[in-house]
Parts: sequence; C-alpha cells; structure tokens
Amino acid sequence: MINPASRTKKIELSQIRKMFEATKPGAINLGIGEPDFDVPQNIKDAMKRSIDNNDTHYSPNLGYLELREEIVKKFKKDNDIKTTPENVIVTVGASEALYASTQAFIEKGDEVILPNPSFLLYEAILNISGGSIVPVDCKMENEFKLKAEDVAEKITDKTKAIILNSPSNPTGAVMEKEDIKAIADLSMDHDFLIISDEIYEKIIYDKKHYSPAKYSDNVITINGFSKTYAMTGLRVGYLTANENHTEEIFKIHQNSIACANSTAQMGAIEALTGPQDEVNKMVNEFKRRRDLIVTRLNEMGYETVKAEGAFYVFPKIEDKDFVRKAADAGVVTVTGAAFGSNGEGHVRMSYANSYENIEKAMNILEERVVNG
Repeated sequence: MINPASRTKKIELSQIRKMFEATKPGAINLGIGEPDFDVPQNIKDAMKRSIDNNDTHYSPNLGYLELREEIVKKFKKDNDIKTTPENVIVTVGASEALYASTQAFIEKGDEVILPNPSFLLYEAILNISGGSIVPVDCKMENEFKLKAEDVAEKITDKTKAIILNSPSNPTGAVMEKEDIKAIADLSMDHDFLIISDEIYEKIIYDKKHYSPAKYSDNVITINGFSKTYAMTGLRVGYLTANENHTEEIFKIHQNSIACANSTAQMGAIEALTGPQDEVNKMVNEFKRRRDLIVTRLNEMGYETVKAEGAFYVFPKIEDKDFVRKAADAGVVTVTGAAFGSNGEGHVRMSYANSYENIEKAMNILEERVVNG
C-alpha cells in the first residue's frame, strides 16, 4: 500500500456531501448550501455568446481585465474598498481563493483564529497548511455573532490570521459594524491577516454588510458569484488585497489553477454590469423562506435565532439522533457538530429550497420526528 501524504491525515471528507450523497430519492434536502434558483437569463446569454465568439481559450492568469475592472468598481461601490485590477485575482470559486490565501501565508507554527462554529472548509484548509487553529466562541446568546473582545483574548505573538465570514455559514449571523472595525484595528495593532469570506454579502436582510478592508490594510477580501447569482457550478470567485499579499497568493494560483473558466468569466462580467432584478427577487424570496422556517422550528420547541443573512438557520436541537430521524422521515439536515464543538446540540438547515418544500419538510418533522 502506498501511504498518503501526512497532510491528508487530519482532513475528513465533508459531512455535508456525505449527507447529500446519501439522500433518499424524494427526500427534501435542507442540507446543501446551494441556491435553488437558475442562473439569470442575461448571464446565460452572455456565456452562450462567448462560446459562439470562441472565448474558450486560456484567460490571463489573473482573469480577464474587463472582469477585474468591474470587480474594482464593485469593491468601491459596495464595500468602500479601493483597489486596482492588478490587485484582483479571479479564482475558481471562493473556495480556491481561501485555499490559495492560506497556502500563501499560513505554515506550521502559525496560529489562526477561527470562529466556532464556522464553515468546515476553513478547518480543512488550515490543516493542509499546517497552521494551528485557535477557536473563538460564537454563542447563541449573542445570536452567534463574533465579538471583538472575544477575539482580542485569543491573540498571541503567534497569531498570523483570523478568518471572518459574515453573513455566516452555518448560522446566518451578520457581524456588527463595531466588531468588524475593532477586529480590523486589532489586525493593524498586532500585525495579523484578516481573511474575510464575504460570499454571502448580498444575501442579507434588514442589515448592512461591512467589509474589514475598509478599515485595515491587512485584509484579503474574498467573494464570488456562486451565491448571489446562483452560479455555483460555474466556479468563479475573486479576491483582492494589497500588492504584497496578492503577489504571494498569485504564486499559488498560477501554479495550481492557471486561470478560471473563460466562459464563466464572461458570464461574471454580465452579472456585474447587467440588471440586478433577479438578485433582489432571490433575496426577497430567501427572506420569506427564513421567516417560515424560523417560525415553524420555534413553534416545534426548537429554539432558533432569526438569522440576518445567508440562507441557513442553526436551531438548538439536543436530540443526538435528530439528523438520522429526520433523514429516515425524508428530510436531509446536517449535524451542527460538523462545524465545530459549539455546533454540538444544534442542526444546520438550509432554506435554499422552495417555500413549498420547506413547508412540507416542517410538516414532516413535526408529524414524524417531534410527535412521532
């Protein structure tokens, strides 16, 4: 037997994907974090034109200049981040941006502060890089929001970075402006990186999104098209940082990916420059679904925070067999423990499914799991 590299030993296959692949035919899937909407027609048309125009060759390693120019405009308009096309890298989804960023800066002996609970990819990529994870509690009594004072307590002379994710997967929490700014100030005072995953930035309800890069130069800002424009399978993300940081990340990107999908990049240009009506419709529908799922779960006795962003809820469900019982009844969910020790006693449910299916799923849970 040929032994695998030691770096793979601490990596577990995604429990979300395991649940997804084990889904019974006809089950209602509240486990996967993928919008159930189709790519808007104007974006599809742009990609069709690009194929007809034979825009199917390698793009520049950084990504098409026109796309990077539009991303620069987006950062200035939406995030008050001033950057240049030379300091933007178009990546294969936000996942590659996260991987390349940690590979470029994190190594053995480095400490990385990580919200607990948080998206399971973060732990995996930090394990690959050899960094040490320093968890910081995100508590239900604070609506799972990361607080600056809790972060400050975790900083040591080995702190190299912190990963932020607001709105959050798995909790839907949206950080407060004062905490974003305070953590940005800490990054300058103690000279560590903020890796800010802002992929759910547009899926936010009755709140405003704030980017730490508005307040600090030590930030890698990561975003993409998967969630906002339902372009999950097209795999286009992007990042920006200062010149010194992007140069190091580019080394990883260029020598692992080369460039993002050329046709999908043409769709991404249209996504940024075209009408945003479909995005607004999608966000309004997510909000309607959130209100439904939160109300129903609370009525069943499962304490649920009214998430302010993304498309997840994280109800308190202490029945250790709940996920299995729900799956047997025909509703797929994900155990909260997959997202960190503070996920114990919680279950993640995605409302990136139709209103009708969510209603059916809640009826099934009430009839067959709660009262069964």
